[in-house]
Amino acid sequence: MPIASRVISIPLRIAEIAFAAVVAGIIGHYLHSFANIDAWAQSRWIYTEVIASLSILLGLLWLLPFAWGFHLWPLDILISFAWFAAFGILVDALHGMQCGGIWYWHFRGLNQCGRWKAAEAFSFLSAIVWLISALVGLWFTYRARDRTVRSSRWGHRSV
Repeated sequence: MPIASRVISIPLRIAEIAFAAVVAGIIGHYLHSFANIDAWAQSRWIYTEVIASLSILLGLLWLLPFAWGFHLWPLDILISFAWFAAFGILVDALHGMQCGGIWYWHFRGLNQCGRWKAAEAFSFLSAIVWLISALVGLWFTYRARDRTVRSSRWGHRSV
């Protein structure tokens, strides 16, 4: 396993775990505080909480230094898409709040809005980091495959 891909992969996995933990904490706070509200709002939060929990679990498992972790890049892409969906439903839920719009990022005195926008931001960052991790895995997979093909005997592909 090349050292460069491992050096890149470990900080990405740590960032995935950290971003998911931040989102899980914020959304968990909302689930605890607003237990008796509309089912649609809770379903958004539950979906985001499940994606965050799954990301923490998979990030911890894939943090282990094994080469097979790089071959799981399709799952990294799938989780990245799930995070983009979570980001979309969090942004959509912002329309019902009095936070001054999607791009109004001033956090003065609006504690609920500040937390909500932090959850949005970290869900987007998590989606990006999972996507970058998938690209690193794809790069490692095809780089390792090219090295195997080039080193095979008589120029034929090895099975």
